[in-house]
This record gives sequence, structure tokens and C-alpha cells, in this order.
Amino acid sequence: MSSISCSSFFLCLALIFSSSFLGGQSRQLEEEEALRQQQADRVVQLPGQPTVSFRQYSGYVTVNESHGRALFYWLLEATSDVDKKPLLLWLNGGPGCSSIGFGAVEELGPFLMQKGVPELRLNEHSWNKEANLLFLESPVGVGFSYTNTSSDIQALGDKITAEDAYIFLVNWFKRFPQFKSHDFYISGESYAGHYVPQLSEKIFDENKQASKDDYINFKGFMIGNALLDDDTDQTGMIDYAWDHAVISDRVYKDVKTKCNFRIEPATAACNSALSEYFAVYRIIDMYSLYAPVCVNQNLSGTYNRKHFRVEGAAPKLFSQFSGWHQQPAGYDPCVSYYSEVYFNRPDVQQALHANVTKIAYNWTHCSDVITKWNDAPATVLPTLHKLINGGIRIWVFSGDTDGRIPVTSTRYSLNKLGLKTIQEWTPWYDHQQVGGWTIEFEGLTFVTVRGAGHQVPTFAPRQARQLVSHFLANQQLPHSAF
Repeated sequence: MSSISCSSFFLCLALIFSSSFLGGQSRQLEEEEALRQQQADRVVQLPGQPTVSFRQYSGYVTVNESHGRALFYWLLEATSDVDKKPLLLWLNGGPGCSSIGFGAVEELGPFLMQKGVPELRLNEHSWNKEANLLFLESPVGVGFSYTNTSSDIQALGDKITAEDAYIFLVNWFKRFPQFKSHDFYISGESYAGHYVPQLSEKIFDENKQASKDDYINFKGFMIGNALLDDDTDQTGMIDYAWDHAVISDRVYKDVKTKCNFRIEPATAACNSALSEYFAVYRIIDMYSLYAPVCVNQNLSGTYNRKHFRVEGAAPKLFSQFSGWHQQPAGYDPCVSYYSEVYFNRPDVQQALHANVTKIAYNWTHCSDVITKWNDAPATVLPTLHKLINGGIRIWVFSGDTDGRIPVTSTRYSLNKLGLKTIQEWTPWYDHQQVGGWTIEFEGLTFVTVRGAGHQVPTFAPRQARQLVSHFLANQQLPHSAF
């Protein structure tokens, strides 16, 4: 009130009342606009969707008005206690892959894609039984997210992805102010090992100076089979493949003697050795060593497991090999074919309020238009250190049958952090069976999920829900059978 200048007591009262009235009127208009936008984004029913009682919303949030950049989201409220449960943002990686195509309908959302009619079935172990789920297609050029400035696609990289995702969140909370007070968490997998810590760092830094309206009630993050450090990730891939009888002693020896993952560019001898290593993953699924591959030749659609390429994406040495860019599959290894057909249907897009600008290309799991990635640090371990010191809750999990970013790589990376061990390596239980192993470091918890591939919720849905439930509650996983 010190900014109000008045010459009498009554004038001051009038000015204060007027200011309060106008402020209240402005807030009311903002609340009415937020409610209008929410109603416009309300999803009534998706084609082929089972009937549910929880609400869902989807649509666009602008992150750069002058460029016409907008990110597409899908919110699926919790099945119960919506007002009390936290908000969890899920990000898939790539870089350039859709959190809706993978996370929402093939992993942890309430609706899972399937062959035939109905196209969607209920997920008994959906994470929206534990939290309100928010899926984001990021950056622009991924899925339904778009830009009206074509040069934006050539400028993409880790930095702008984090910046746009942060702006998205600030604007999204203005549209959904009822979630502002909720505890907010982020989770993701694969290249989200970059996305999630980088976005977390952005929120952490901005919160120090953010206004009350822009402050995000951020508590922690959890990342799975995550790209963390080029050196240890690549070393771990080779060691894991040899230890799991995927490659021969000779191939293993050739890679170990001819490749130095700390040095770029690779030598011709190293490239030759790596070619033999990746050749094996043309006949088995790198993302889940013991799962079948899709062999159905009668499927239609644009989906191609080997079609996605990104130049310069970390780790740079491995990114030149086609095997590195293969897309994952789940229990039904052909499920992503069904998803691509589904999300390109006009009635589905209309129900989701998607593709409103009539994008010139089809929806795909991983972007065909992103062909360049401009910045990607060789390691995100310093970012983890910073956030650990800042008191952010961090869990890292790893499906132990993944060959893409195997448990071996993650253990190497976490050991490189040099954290003090609080509780030694110990089994955790899923009812009567061992669900995996866990170790608690000072400021970070690491969990393995036994028998799960790259997409842990796809291969071990019950255990994955148990994992996220304990993470959100900040509780240790059970160390004995129950």
C-alpha cells in the first residue's frame, strides 16, 4: 500500500478499496478464463475408450507467441482424491519421442493400446491411481506439438527443450490453478535422463526468484533406464551385452581394445567393432533381451522400428549406428503400429483437441521432422549433484533386461557420483517374490526392477506402480515378503 499517495485519511481508504476491488475483479476474470480454457480442453470420450469416472483434459499451451510454438499435453486426473494426490509429469526421451505414444498408452496411463476393437483397454496398474498424471509432447516437432516458425526445428537441443517445458508448466498452472498447491514431481525414462534433471534444475533455479503466481511446488523426480553419462553409458552397454551372452568374446575384446568412449571422433577400427556389436540387435530386441520382436508383415501404417535418426544426440559415438535409434516395443511387440494408426485418426485427434493447425506430417512415436540436435552435455551428473545438494528427492530405477541403457551403465554412472552409501544393496519385495534390488545413497535412491526391459511399466506394471507409490510417499520399498 506504500505506493498509494493520498492527502487525507478518507482518500486513502477510497484508494485502497478501489485497488482491492480492481485486484479482486482481475483475479475473478483470470479464474473465469482459466475455467473456460479448462472446459474447452475437457475430453469427453476417446474413440474405443472404456468408460471411466475420472476427468481428462488435453490441448495446447503456447510457449512462444511470436514464433507460434505450442506444446501438446494430456492430463488424466487421479482415480480418487484428486484434490489430495500429487501431480506427476511424465516425459519420454528420444530425443524427439512422444510421451503420449509411449508413456500414456503403452506404459503407465489408464488406457493401454491394443489390437482390435475396442482399441483401448483399462490398465489395472495405472499410475493415476497414485497421482494426477500429466503427459507432455516435447519439444516442438514431437507428436502434436508444433511451431509456426520452421527454423525452430533446426534450433532444438537440451537447453531450449528445458526452457520451453518450464514455460509450459508456468502457463499450464495458470490454466489449472487448482493444482498449484499440489506437490509436483517429474518422471521419465531413457533420454529423459537429460530432460528430467535439466527441467528440474530450471524449476529449482527459477523458484528462487519466482513470484507467488509462477512458483512451482516442486519436490522431486524419478528417472528410469536413463541416459546419464556418455562414457559410463556406452561402456556399460558393451559390458552388459557380453555378460548376458549377446556378443562373442571376440567382439567384446575388439570393442574394448579399439574404442575409447572418452575420445571423439571414433577411429575406423572402433566403428568397425561397434558395427559388429549393433548387428546382433537387428535380430533381438535391444530394449528387452528376452521379449519377442514384431514379425507381423501384414500390419499397415507408418511405424518403422528403425526410422528415427537424430544427428549429434548424446552419446555422439553410438548415435551414428542405426541400432542405437531403434524404438522399443512391449509385451505385444507390434503395439506401436496400432498406436500410430490410432493417433492419426481424425476422430481421435478431434476428441483430443489435437492437430488443430493441420500439421503437414503424420503423428509418429518419434519425430521425422527433427533431424538435428544442437546441444547435449556428455554428462548430467553435475546436475544431479546440484539437485541432491538442494534437497530434491531423486530416485533412479532400472529394468534389468534392457540392453539400450542397461543396469550396468546406470551402476557405473551412479558410482561415478561418489555418494556416501546409507543402506547397502538389498532386495525389495513384490508380495512373495523379489521385485529387484535397491541401494540408498546420501540424497539418491537406486532401484532395479527384476525382469523388466527399457520401459519398466510395460514389462512390470505392478512393480512399477509399487515403485512410484513408494517414491511419492518417500517410503522405502519393502525389504521382506508380504
